[in-house]
Amino acid sequence: MAKILVVDDERNLRIVVQKEMQRQGHEVEIATNGEEAWTLLNEQDFDVMLSDIDMPQLNGIELLRRLREKSQNPPEVIMLTGQATVESAIEAMKLGAYDYLTKPYRITELSALVNQAAEKQKLKIDNQRLKAQIKRTSEKMPDIVAESPQMKEILRLIKRVAASDTSVLVTGESGTGKELVAQAIHRLSPREDSTFVDLNCAALQDSLLESELFGHETGAFSGAKNRKLGLFEIADAGTLFLDEVMEMPLQLQSKLLRALETRSFFRVGGVKKVEVDVRLVAATNRDPQKSISDGVFRADLLYRINSFEINIPPLRERREDIEPIARHLLKKIAGADAPILTPQAIESLVSYSWMGNVRQLRNCLERAILLSDNGEITNKELAPEVVHNTAAPSVSVNYNQPQEDASGTFHNVASPTNLKDIEKQQIINALDKTGWHRGKTAELLGISPSTLYRRLRQYDLTAD
Repeated sequence: MAKILVVDDERNLRIVVQKEMQRQGHEVEIATNGEEAWTLLNEQDFDVMLSDIDMPQLNGIELLRRLREKSQNPPEVIMLTGQATVESAIEAMKLGAYDYLTKPYRITELSALVNQAAEKQKLKIDNQRLKAQIKRTSEKMPDIVAESPQMKEILRLIKRVAASDTSVLVTGESGTGKELVAQAIHRLSPREDSTFVDLNCAALQDSLLESELFGHETGAFSGAKNRKLGLFEIADAGTLFLDEVMEMPLQLQSKLLRALETRSFFRVGGVKKVEVDVRLVAATNRDPQKSISDGVFRADLLYRINSFEINIPPLRERREDIEPIARHLLKKIAGADAPILTPQAIESLVSYSWMGNVRQLRNCLERAILLSDNGEITNKELAPEVVHNTAAPSVSVNYNQPQEDASGTFHNVASPTNLKDIEKQQIINALDKTGWHRGKTAELLGISPSTLYRRLRQYDLTAD
């Protein structure tokens, strides 16, 4: 089925074409002249337009020229005329018309052209979507390691909820693996062959988040030189994962709620409604009820995204998973030549609290791999706080940089006084070193991008 616009000032011919196209299963709108057609084209997306050439107010050639110059995603156009000339045919084809038919024409001939033009339009849109997807290609999800009863129960819940289209909220501390759960839900769902798109709501400035999520039209704001598809649109027929969803600004929450309820939205600066079929999985490390009581998250949106909740316990509450996760991470980081863990090292890893959860464990193992000799990791290669089982504030062991604890707060091991001033100055120093590149700054500081963005807002740090 294609969505078709029929433009003709001859009433009888217009009605005949409309009824025949509808009989073949297409959705058809009609316009009596070029100006009326232009209004419809600005309000809706069409796959194919059938247009007469000789019409009052705005003829078919001028309509086609305007369409090619001003429309971002024009339909395929088949020109129809009862006064065919070589010149008009050549002009129409130069302006990008799909084909040209002379009246009277056979309905079977028109029908075949419509189907071919609709298929071309579909391929064009699919290609645009595919290019956007390729830019966001993510790594294949590693297997979820589950030895503890808690994680085995989570796997059971994933399998049960994956088969439905129910919205899922994944909760848990930072670094527990919420995105892996979201990917697992997608991969076990009927949407597996469609797109999985992820967005960290805390990793973008508020002004850019709406454009990233819903897309924008050309000229919607300064710097918007071309139309951009939003992640909602890219995820059509697939799954959209919104990480740290409770960091989303309130004004955008209402638009997200409406998009979820109506399965449609408008791009920033756009007037055409975009309809999508998206399954939502969201995640947060906040307490949802506290976020509502604090006034930072809408209760109605929470009820909409929290149809099914999966809570991931912290690593310290499922110590049976620590050793197998550590072995899995070693192979992922170092490959087939990964060093082995000695019994003493395993004991130290299992005994430690891991306030930063799996992310902190990975950082610890990366350091140990770099320091290891003779193909094994001993207590000597592990961070001192892990060996001595002390509540260290860091998730890395660079004592010259601020370290992040489970709450996202920086600490400086060498000088515990005036932590806020130290934290701010260290961020500024790192930003200066990277030319204010936020991704590189977060990597240099050894923290997550979302934590960096929160600190930039907290300290009102912006590039001059």
